[in-house]
Amino acid sequence: MKQPLAYIHPEAKIAPNVVIEPFVTIYKDVVIEEGTKIGANVTIFEGSRIGKNCNIFPGAVIGAIPQDLKFAGEETVAIIGDNTTIRECVTVNRGTASKGKTVVGSNCLLMAYSHIGHDCEIKNNVIIGNASQIAGEVVIDDFAILSGSVLVHQFSSIGSHVMVQGGSKISKDIPPYVIAGREPVTYFGINTVGLQRRGFSKDIVDRIHQIYRIFYNSNLNNTSAIEQIEAEIPECEEREVILSFIKSSERGVIKGPTVRKK
Repeated sequence: MKQPLAYIHPEAKIAPNVVIEPFVTIYKDVVIEEGTKIGANVTIFEGSRIGKNCNIFPGAVIGAIPQDLKFAGEETVAIIGDNTTIRECVTVNRGTASKGKTVVGSNCLLMAYSHIGHDCEIKNNVIIGNASQIAGEVVIDDFAILSGSVLVHQFSSIGSHVMVQGGSKISKDIPPYVIAGREPVTYFGINTVGLQRRGFSKDIVDRIHQIYRIFYNSNLNNTSAIEQIEAEIPECEEREVILSFIKSSERGVIKGPTVRKK
């Protein structure tokens, strides 16, 4: 299962049934769990922790040192969850002293040429489109989908079940359950199709619609909109997820579309 043309450091911990193709380089202090396949010309640096049944395609680089001039060689890790696919030439940098780890969750798909910067937290079932570039310390929540060539500014947060239009430049936080697009990036409605596919009932989808109508279409400032949502929308998990995200946003959330006057 381990190709003789690959270099594997003797201290690397690799499950017996891991497939390693030619010209792979695996450094020490690496853990690769069972069922994972490592394609040709992949480089896996120190501090990498790769879960079960992952598929890493040729040319990917996992666990390289951060592209952060403050990095001083501290021991940090890059963690890849189970059942995650990493396509050709993807790069995942390990963490810095800031958080100590970069995490990509389980059941994710990182498409070709995408980049995950240091100390990012990519949660479960996330799809990152081709050539999308995720800067350091970004958080992307469960089931978010970023289309191709999306640029995400450092420290930004993207909520769960979000859909982001290809080519978007993200410098503000994107709250859960929405579609974001245009230039500059704005709220463009909720991700109705995605929510229905994931089992959200019509009543819950309608409630999410109501929350965002108040937040984006009532001409209220954020504080007043939140107060109105809390007063008018019955308490539910989705309401709390949205309001908690907005209240905790440090960069501020994206704006709604501007209505042009004739």
